[in-house]
Amino acid sequence: MSETKTRIYVGLSFLAGILLTLGFKDVYPDLERRYQRSRNRVGSIFDRLRPPGRNVELKDATDPHAHDVQPTDYPEGIESTIGNTPIFKIKSLSEATGCTILAKAEFLNGAGNSPKDRVALNIVSRAESAGLLTPHSGDTVYEGTVGSTGISLATICRARGYHAHICIPSDQSPEKTNLLLALGATVSPVPPAPIVDTNQFVNLARRLAAEHTADPARPGRGLFADQFESEANWHAHFAGTGPEILSQTGGKLDAFVSGAGTGGTISGVALFLKPRVKGLKVVLADPQGSGLFNRVRYGVMFDAKEREGTRRRHQVDTIVEGIGINRVTRNFEVGRELVDDAVRVSDEQALAMARWLVEKDGIFIGSSSSVNCVAATQVALQMGPGHTIVTLLCDSGARHLSKFWAKAGVVADASGTSLDEVLNAVPRTAPSLSPPTSHT
Repeated sequence: MSETKTRIYVGLSFLAGILLTLGFKDVYPDLERRYQRSRNRVGSIFDRLRPPGRNVELKDATDPHAHDVQPTDYPEGIESTIGNTPIFKIKSLSEATGCTILAKAEFLNGAGNSPKDRVALNIVSRAESAGLLTPHSGDTVYEGTVGSTGISLATICRARGYHAHICIPSDQSPEKTNLLLALGATVSPVPPAPIVDTNQFVNLARRLAAEHTADPARPGRGLFADQFESEANWHAHFAGTGPEILSQTGGKLDAFVSGAGTGGTISGVALFLKPRVKGLKVVLADPQGSGLFNRVRYGVMFDAKEREGTRRRHQVDTIVEGIGINRVTRNFEVGRELVDDAVRVSDEQALAMARWLVEKDGIFIGSSSSVNCVAATQVALQMGPGHTIVTLLCDSGARHLSKFWAKAGVVADASGTSLDEVLNAVPRTAPSLSPPTSHT
């Protein structure tokens, strides 16, 4: 009996299996069609969400070669961050003038944060190639500077295995001296003096370098960087800054505006751009008290403050640091014939422009950059709407807090300030950011 039941159960199971198979065969195509329709609807939703031109590619993570990435050829050292600085449109000045006013952000050079990085690197590299500097031998680079070149040299020297000895006028902003000391440079502050004085900061640096080399008891040699006269200065801008501006603007610029201290920047850029940009106008931005304005306009190195009985302790009598000079340098003269015009900028205009750029654009710059922007704006107004003017932002306002920005005062909401008020600025009493500093 039990065996008979088992056979019956087996037969029924077999029959049920056949019936299920036949039923599923009829139903399956309909299920498959529904599944495909549902899948297509979901796919179309993701297609609409996916950004155009981007295809998702899935890779098998078990691929033994999936992680075979070639090693990257990384840039080497802080020197690799020098050059290729960005260029951008200053919105407020462009809107106010009807021109495109472009600023090349030279304060974003990564070593000393100014265009002097280019010069310092070129001076040191050329000296190394000539066998005048040997790393970690005690060799020391000496330079007379108002600050930025010294900061760049101090940084490059540290990176390359040299010492830096910087001679600087004692009336420069304390931020610069403090930064030099933090970078391990030896700093010799000296009273401001004309170039004919043997203790003038440039002359002192030259003498100290010679004394170092001549002293057998001292390790290494002394190298005088000589930024005012060395062709490594203007050539750094001929080989770097000029080509970058040409590439970044596509050659579509009508004027280049820059201040000059040593003269290397304006000469190097002019020498490169003038033959390559038809009709380009090169304009000097010069602070009050500097003789370069008259050198360009009238061919003589003279300023009203140099008249008999009016000579001052510091001839370039301005709050602006880094540009302006009352002597002829080789770096300026090499490109002077290519400088078409000059704009004189007062301290009051520079201070007002610095406040304007913070108020309108959030751009915080130092004194020489502010002079450049005043001059670029005036050139734009002279040329008329539709032109493109390029200038340089040389350094950040952080190096000028205790002097230039102490005079500029606290920036308030000045949404009603007009450009005419900036360009026609008169002396004002501003709340100081810090107690007045006496420079002697």
